[in-house]
Amino acid sequence: MSSYHRRQLAAVFWLLGHVLLAHAAPQEPPKKQTTADHGKLEALKGPFKSGPEVTQACLSCHNLAGHQVMKSIHWQWEADSPTTGKRLGKKWAANNFCGSVLSNETRCTSCHAGYGWTDQSFDFSRQENVDCLACHDTTGTYRKFGTDAGHPLYADREFEPMEGPPGKKRFKAPDLTRIAQHVGKSGRANCGACHFNGGGGDGVKHGDLDSSLQNPPRELDVHMAKDGPNMACADCHTFNAHQPSGSRYAATAKDRHGLDLPKDDHDRATCESCHGSAPHRQARIDRHTGKVACQTCHIPEFARGGVATKMLWDWSTAGRMDGDGRPLFIKDGHGHLQYSAAKGDFGYGENVRPEYKWYNGVVHQLAITDKLDGLIDEQGVLELNRVEGSAKDPNARIWPFKVMRGKQPYDPVNRTLVVNHVYGDDDTALWKNHDFAKSIQAGMDYAGLPYSGRFDFVETRMNWFITHMVAPKEKAVPCQDCHTRSGDGRLAAITDIYLPGRDTQGWVDLLGGLMIAGAIGGGLLHGGIRIASRRKEKTK
Repeated sequence: MSSYHRRQLAAVFWLLGHVLLAHAAPQEPPKKQTTADHGKLEALKGPFKSGPEVTQACLSCHNLAGHQVMKSIHWQWEADSPTTGKRLGKKWAANNFCGSVLSNETRCTSCHAGYGWTDQSFDFSRQENVDCLACHDTTGTYRKFGTDAGHPLYADREFEPMEGPPGKKRFKAPDLTRIAQHVGKSGRANCGACHFNGGGGDGVKHGDLDSSLQNPPRELDVHMAKDGPNMACADCHTFNAHQPSGSRYAATAKDRHGLDLPKDDHDRATCESCHGSAPHRQARIDRHTGKVACQTCHIPEFARGGVATKMLWDWSTAGRMDGDGRPLFIKDGHGHLQYSAAKGDFGYGENVRPEYKWYNGVVHQLAITDKLDGLIDEQGVLELNRVEGSAKDPNARIWPFKVMRGKQPYDPVNRTLVVNHVYGDDDTALWKNHDFAKSIQAGMDYAGLPYSGRFDFVETRMNWFITHMVAPKEKAVPCQDCHTRSGDGRLAAITDIYLPGRDTQGWVDLLGGLMIAGAIGGGLLHGGIRIASRRKEKTK
């Protein structure tokens, strides 16, 4: 090649390199455009005295939205499992966090997509009770108040939190008119207002969802990274007419559909929807995807953003008082509530390694009405949502889970879990009187469920899918974390497969040893022959 052509080729590579670097450099995400300035709409001029007044104004244009929302699980809090047919949803599914919504609506419905659900008389057919602002506020100032049945504050209020330091705090009422004039598409903050705080606090429930995902760095989540794709929840959890796709009672274990670009199946909540089923450069790694979920390798730990997640909740110890006869609250060295007279003992975790289980798309979720006969194992533990799957199941893959452990009340005579009335100013509420006998009786009476009058406590486990906090590819789980004979290997609990590097199998090990010995022997023999032949040549 002539020097002229070499210079030309160098110039081409120089130019190509600069173009690639320009595309790779982080850039500000484009501002979202809208086709309407809500601040100029007469219906939104206000002033608004309540959330339902704002909703009525919204419905004057979006006249189908109310009916759409009222068909959703965000409104009804109940749904039939797509795989088992059981009636579930927040109303009926058992959990080992706060317990049942029933008899505790005023507190629980601070995360309902509506206003005013205080008891069983709530009218689910009234469109004005739908809360539009919870999902569509873009100012970041809208807040439902924790004890007002889904309403925000309509006037500033002083309030003393039950588990906070002594003394009242002043809470400001949001400006409903300003918020109504600045509505838009849902962002992470909208979804996170409830989903980051499930179970009663920041990061408590899920482990992979907490306030650190409001504006996360790439190290925490490559998809939601503020200096990266900056994706919103709805980019994956797609909606059609306010109906969310997918179900946590039947999460897709293995996406055989693959790439979903454009949105031909209206459900992007799988890795394969964007990345396909063979995304790696090395075919050897792609061979794992049939039996190993993407999350298993790409989420090495959860609760990585500096927010601890709750790993243990023991209700049985609730009710202790201090020396002055007042409810006892104890915090640990990190400021986490370690003990609450209202709720019992807690345990927390950060940078937690998931537990791994086979999962085929079927979750056997307990409802609060289910009989527990045959469900409590030999160790006395009740699994609230057993995930189905095995190595022989063609639909199953190894998935990562947060396993929440608890101890909660149940009826040992009727063999059912119980509805515990925890919130309220009445004498039967546990957080008021610290008396389980009263609170359980009140809860079961309210729910209209049979109760023997006796209660005990049972240890429980609950599985939570780990699907967020996806680490950069260079931080993926290294091969040796699974392929190891160490007793704390990540897949130590997965015993129904042969795992190279961990397991031994007589004939396989023998064959492998013979192959290695043969290779070494062959090399030595070949080398010996070459040396001998050279010596012969020299003697000639």
